[in-house]
Amino acid sequence: MVSQKHLDKAEVLIEALPYIRRFNRKIIVIKYGGSAMLDEELKRKVIEDVVLLKLVGFKPIIVHGGGKEISRWVEKVGMEPRFVNGLRVTDEDTMELAEMVLGKVNKELVSIVQSLGVKAVGISGKDSGLLSVRKKNSGGEDIGFVGEVKEVNPKILYDLLEKDFLPIVFPVGLDDEFHTYNINADDAACAIAKSVNAEKLAFLTDIDGVYADPKDPETLIAELYVSEAEQLIKEGSIGGGMLPKLNNCIDAIRHGVSRVHILDGRIPHSVLLEIFTDKGAGTAILCEREAKYYNE
Repeated sequence: MVSQKHLDKAEVLIEALPYIRRFNRKIIVIKYGGSAMLDEELKRKVIEDVVLLKLVGFKPIIVHGGGKEISRWVEKVGMEPRFVNGLRVTDEDTMELAEMVLGKVNKELVSIVQSLGVKAVGISGKDSGLLSVRKKNSGGEDIGFVGEVKEVNPKILYDLLEKDFLPIVFPVGLDDEFHTYNINADDAACAIAKSVNAEKLAFLTDIDGVYADPKDPETLIAELYVSEAEQLIKEGSIGGGMLPKLNNCIDAIRHGVSRVHILDGRIPHSVLLEIFTDKGAGTAILCEREAKYYNE
């Protein structure tokens, strides 16, 4: 006799079917960062999610950060970390160290993907001119080799996707004089999603999503139209690190991405829960022409 447990599994698969059908062969950009990068078990679960997306016909691209790992190595080698307005001041030595650490993290992720049976290629924004940058200032202050994305050349990503590879990108790029700059991973993911006309962009973070009232955990918002997100910003309901993230979400939607998801990467398999279930697991920001899935 078939158990209820097995019937429940079948229901989950059936629930996922319309999402698999809708997003089959569509590009999804996943920005991977936060605490989920430091916990080995969570790291594997995130990669398992992305590999499953690949195997059911999606075209995922991972863009990852590594700020906490960089900070750990900066302290390890006895360097003094310095921040201006929340942005790391990146001198030549820090930039060299950051690129080394990000490259190490990148190849670790490549190894995990390939251990799960999917071909992956790790690249930086320097490869094939993927990310061209200009120097970024913070409130008029020089913060060193920190760049903002000026232009994206996605050809290398299209080539890798065409050859059935999963691209894994770490966010450093070159300016017009071929100097290396560190880039905020959220900004890099947003720029890449816009350039490849991604259907979805997902940010893995250390929070559940967007709250109507940040002090009340019961006010998590499952879905927001861009106009609603802009209203929350205007009302002053959004602050801290969520503000630039939400602005990135709005920017991505304005440039053709259908849905942007903000997820808590500390929840095992949050990517699958958000993309393949009716309930979801975070906050989705969507363009006005999209129908809401939840709370109808």
